[in-house]
Amino acid sequence: MSDAIKHECGIALIRLLKPLSYYQEKYGTPYYGINKLYLLMEKQHNRGQDGAGIATIKFDVKPGNRYISRYRAMGSTAVADIFEYVQKKFAAVSKAYPNESKDTQWLKDNVSFTGEVLLGHLRYGTHGKNSIESCHPFLRQNNWMTRNLVVAGNFNMTNVDELLQQLYDLGQHPKEQADTVTVLEKIGHFLDDENQILFDQFKKEGLSNIEISAQIGKNLDVAKILTRSAKTWDGGYTIAGILGHGDAFVMRDPAGIRPAFYYQDDEVLVVASERPVIQTAFNIPLGAVKEIRPGHALIAKKDGTITEEMFRQPVEQKSCSFERIYFSRGSDADIYQERKSLGKLLCKQVLASINNDIKNTVFSFIPNTAEVSYYGMMEGMNTYVRDYQKNVLLNRDEKISDVEMDEILSLHPRFEKLNVKDAKLRTFITQDADRQDMVQHVYDTTYGIVRDHEDTIVAIDDSIVRGTTLKQSILTILDRLHPKKIVIVSSAPQIRYPDCYGIDMSRMGEFVAFEAAINLLKRRGLSHIIDEVYQKCLASITKPREEAENYVKAIYEPFTDDEISEEIARIVRPHDLNAELEVIFQTLDNLHVACPNHKGDWYFSGDYPTPGGNRVVNKAYMNWVEGKNVRAYFSN
Repeated sequence: MSDAIKHECGIALIRLLKPLSYYQEKYGTPYYGINKLYLLMEKQHNRGQDGAGIATIKFDVKPGNRYISRYRAMGSTAVADIFEYVQKKFAAVSKAYPNESKDTQWLKDNVSFTGEVLLGHLRYGTHGKNSIESCHPFLRQNNWMTRNLVVAGNFNMTNVDELLQQLYDLGQHPKEQADTVTVLEKIGHFLDDENQILFDQFKKEGLSNIEISAQIGKNLDVAKILTRSAKTWDGGYTIAGILGHGDAFVMRDPAGIRPAFYYQDDEVLVVASERPVIQTAFNIPLGAVKEIRPGHALIAKKDGTITEEMFRQPVEQKSCSFERIYFSRGSDADIYQERKSLGKLLCKQVLASINNDIKNTVFSFIPNTAEVSYYGMMEGMNTYVRDYQKNVLLNRDEKISDVEMDEILSLHPRFEKLNVKDAKLRTFITQDADRQDMVQHVYDTTYGIVRDHEDTIVAIDDSIVRGTTLKQSILTILDRLHPKKIVIVSSAPQIRYPDCYGIDMSRMGEFVAFEAAINLLKRRGLSHIIDEVYQKCLASITKPREEAENYVKAIYEPFTDDEISEEIARIVRPHDLNAELEVIFQTLDNLHVACPNHKGDWYFSGDYPTPGGNRVVNKAYMNWVEGKNVRAYFSN
């Protein structure tokens, strides 16, 4: 993607189903769990550049001994920093206690991060705050083992203000306005409540307090706790948690907006945000990895019982299509094919743009994430050429000359790597003019391929958000090759609306498609629509969340997709560009053809899967009208 945006976080959970001695004997290491956690997190590094954290819980630890371990770190090297810290602890133990360090029970009794349940998190901050306190996992601690709670997740809630009020009504006093706090405290409240109910029950039965603690751990109804906690949540979420005595869970929102995959055998239960990382870390086939169903929680009891239980009634599944287009690793078998399909489905629009002139067109891509869709476009163009050659040769009445035959058979699409992405420039350059000059050199190009003023360049990107990099770098660089025309192709549709479920796209003014629509409204004497939409958004504030509508759709209704695209081309066109410029976007229909099982398209269509989404888009529009450069919702 030429415009960098921050997006979903990543989670990894491992529940060891055998004693530590089993892994020592079979795999030659008592650190099997922590090593696998490292692999899962490192393979999901694409999901978090701001920070990371891990937590582990040990089973059946004697009172007075530590059973919860946690470590968090900031920055793009956080995963490496965390596991270097842990490995140094292990190395120091091995050096100081060479004999004892081979005893798994001794390790469990004396060394941190040797627990049976392990939780990891990679963070992409979407709240503008980056501190160690913002990194997951979060702890809610208590002297009662079964009241301890560790939580980490990939989520954003759209109704944090409402959830905070509910906490106030319960008598709590949260320390900040963030969805992570509300989720932690909401689950924690009902965990406490369930503990108290069981305590009272067993106390009446005459059990001692020590006996009661053990019985509470066995009888906690995790699904019930999650059902009560999530009753009013509005958002996209995959949330993992561990209770202090050893129960663990991973819950997924009712619309399946955020991803969650798992694998289970007799040795281990593993959950991650992406499927191929589980395949790679545990060397298992594609079909062995399952997806947690929307509105369900995968629950692992301390006794090893594993169930998938519904905590909220599922609704129409609207899994995030941006996961397929850009965010998730392209090594997933389905995602790879879907991205290729996105490129292939654009061929008809591209051929119309170049008047089917394959001979005088160079096809390329904007590195690095658009490469797979580029392969799909290559397939589509090769198919077009083969069909053209077959049609000419089979349906021609008169005899074809050798020269014409050679010319037809020699026709082939010209696929070249024109764009080369250099390392990002540092921000020590503070003067705007100087910085913009440096930004122009983020991308470089390959010379000697494009024929001056004769060839057209077609360059595919996976999506266009702001268009800033196109204008300030890519188009200027490509124009140095002196093409006749430049066609920028987006494998995603026009991004028109903010996301509120995990992606850092929350301000209306950041979308070049929105800027294009506003320009067209003003140019065509339709400026009154801008205020009419604002008034409707303003009036909707007092309405219940469930009655909210997306009034911002009216901004785009007077125009066709092509009209918006033409205006986007005018906006991103550098003032000194010599080549003709056209910008082409994927259609919504073709997006759904390519990604049939992931129909979450609200950033393109404005059709939000939860009522809170409509409230967020209306608030984002109001912020734009009022000149407020702020987020339209609280987040983690």
